[in-house]
Amino acid sequence: MKTIICYTDGGARGNPGPAAIGVYITDEKGVMVREAAQTIGNSTNNFAEYQAVLIGLQTLKQEYGKATKTMQFEIRLDSELVKKQLNAEYQIKEPGLVPMFIEIHNMRVANFPHLKLTHIPREKNKEADRLVNEALDGAR
Repeated sequence: MKTIICYTDGGARGNPGPAAIGVYITDEKGVMVREAAQTIGNSTNNFAEYQAVLIGLQTLKQEYGKATKTMQFEIRLDSELVKKQLNAEYQIKEPGLVPMFIEIHNMRVANFPHLKLTHIPREKNKEADRLVNEALDGAR
């Protein structure tokens, strides 16, 4: 089964501060399928990382529709904390993240039965990081 890769990143300048997300989706050969970037107001880095995963899932759902239930997806993110929280390996200590955790969990259950979350080094998340910075720089 072919795997669609979704790179996500979120960042805040100031933590909390002006924040944005970046989503970069590729096919199994590394060819860009879609990208998304947007500012999300003032938030923490962790909130932005969660928002990036959520928008990544929403973008995948828009792109592939009902086929998401039979396709293989991998979300790659450079936040090990968020990856481990979303995989229920770590507790969520920031109460503001719980509603997004629930929304992401529900999307996974309903639409992405073959979803894998992978922590990657920041250097391997350059495209999503670029999108975050472009969104933040454009918001000035």
